[in-house]
Amino acid sequence: MNLDEYFKRIGFHGSYDKLDLATLKLIHRQHVMSIPFENLSIHCGEKITMDLEVIFNKMVRSSRGGWCLENNSLFGWVLRQMGYDTTTLGSRVFSPTGGEYHSEETHLINKVIIDGKAYIADVSFGVSLQLWEPLELISGKEQSQAAGVFRLIDKGDMWMLEKTGRKPEVPNPEFAKSSLLDKKQTQVIYSFTLEPREPYHFSQVNHDLQSDPTSLFINKSICSLQTPTGFRALVGWTYSEVTFKPEEGVDVYDMRNVTDDALEEILREKFNVKLQNKLKAVNKKACYTL
Repeated sequence: MNLDEYFKRIGFHGSYDKLDLATLKLIHRQHVMSIPFENLSIHCGEKITMDLEVIFNKMVRSSRGGWCLENNSLFGWVLRQMGYDTTTLGSRVFSPTGGEYHSEETHLINKVIIDGKAYIADVSFGVSLQLWEPLELISGKEQSQAAGVFRLIDKGDMWMLEKTGRKPEVPNPEFAKSSLLDKKQTQVIYSFTLEPREPYHFSQVNHDLQSDPTSLFINKSICSLQTPTGFRALVGWTYSEVTFKPEEGVDVYDMRNVTDDALEEILREKFNVKLQNKLKAVNKKACYTL
């Protein structure tokens, strides 16, 4: 594993002599534009591991993406190799249907300290809730990004991340009432504490998320990649290209269904994902919105 391979993978050609915020923002943005959030291994008969060398070979050398436990583990390794003061944290994802946080820390994120200030880096939540740049760890501060306004809120015993976005505009009437659309403009995303976590902390969760029949990732095959104007997503057989239009107060969701025969081509051309094993797309009933 080496940084040069990773930088080539994300298209980063700059200098990282300065461990400053500008460099962190740049590689964070390049990562989410280059390496998808995806759980396709589960639906290709492959096991997902927390082994960093396996993750590096998959995501850097084999033109694949991964879910948060892979993406943010890789990103944390990159930051440490570069010399950033980086700490792994665990977070509990909020369930809109249940109205509460997951009982386990299923989402891995990174805290980075630069010039005495703390930032939250998260390159792997995907779709419209994906950060393009790290967020400064200040309670209540509105931090505008392409997808909307993000806020970190100190609740005393935990921090909470929420986002206020824009209403979806759907040109294809067939998808106007799609369950993939979330009409709520303000969403709670997850909560976390500042307690440092080691990789082994996520071992059981990593196993459960790909084996529990109730897991979202068992019930839906997902691939999402940010673009300079929004993001792309493939959930089951539904392919979406989303364009952010903040000046109009909307995000345009161009959605269509595709066939099994078209899946690999779409993954290759739209996400730069090259599968080694046959994908069995899944889109069972489970709470997931773009």
